[in-house]
Amino acid sequence: MPLSARVSDLTSFDLLLSVAELGSIGRAARVHGMSQPAASVRLRQLEARAGAPLLHRGARGARLTTEGQLVASWAQPVLDAASDLEAGIAALRADRDSHVRIAASLTVAEYLLPRWLIALKAVDPGTVVALTSGNSADVAAQVLAGTVELGFVEGPDIPEGLQDKEVARDELVLVVAPSHPWAARRRRPRAAELAATPLVSREPGSGTRQALERALRAHVDALAEPALEVSSTTAIKAAAVGGIGPAVLSAHAVAPELAAGTLVRLVVPDLDLGRQLRAIWPKGRTPRGPARDLLAIALQPTG
Repeated sequence: MPLSARVSDLTSFDLLLSVAELGSIGRAARVHGMSQPAASVRLRQLEARAGAPLLHRGARGARLTTEGQLVASWAQPVLDAASDLEAGIAALRADRDSHVRIAASLTVAEYLLPRWLIALKAVDPGTVVALTSGNSADVAAQVLAGTVELGFVEGPDIPEGLQDKEVARDELVLVVAPSHPWAARRRRPRAAELAATPLVSREPGSGTRQALERALRAHVDALAEPALEVSSTTAIKAAAVGGIGPAVLSAHAVAPELAAGTLVRLVVPDLDLGRQLRAIWPKGRTPRGPARDLLAIALQPTG
């Protein structure tokens, strides 16, 4: 659905946050490269769209009203997400323009890489990143072929010829639509029952699918054929919400649907679905320059 005019002007919200930080419309205007009159007009327009005064203006500066503090708190995660979007889009450049070429599996590309790229830009402002994304098998193949310098994967197996380091931990979770019998009965299916159930699944080569199948095969020999096989996390979630079948996905990926109640998380008590997310590069070839810096950023512990 189209964005409402009340929220589509992200620059004005960013300007409001700068006023809150700096205590002055003039100082905020300079940070954003605009004149104070232009900044004042944008903030007045934002107040008109919000239908409430957002700033107390005085001779000594400006500060947020109670309503302004609320709007700023709502706007902050949106602006953080916009920064992630900007970092991701900036990485989708032609290889000929790049200083570093990387590939990442979908989970890493969607939920971790944008923040790493923002941090890389602060360390190496002139760096241009070329990013390709695919399943873990595709990423490993690109690193082995030398078409990218660094890869990030979620699969449990690292091909021969690659070196790896863990950059994060992730958890796979079983989710179903609220109307599914397991959700209605508050079921806690066991691993064997899950293995015998047709799931909505990623394609072969996906790290998520490999991790799930390895965990299930510790309990059973045969797995049911998927109810539906797709190459998009978004498509899997839509199919699960629509009741086509249960799905097992990264906890990062289903957080919005769990919060909204369109999917229900179920615990499988006898199944460990924790996994490693790893950086990979050719064995015997230490990452250099921006690739080395990006690896160092990814290896930093998160709070």
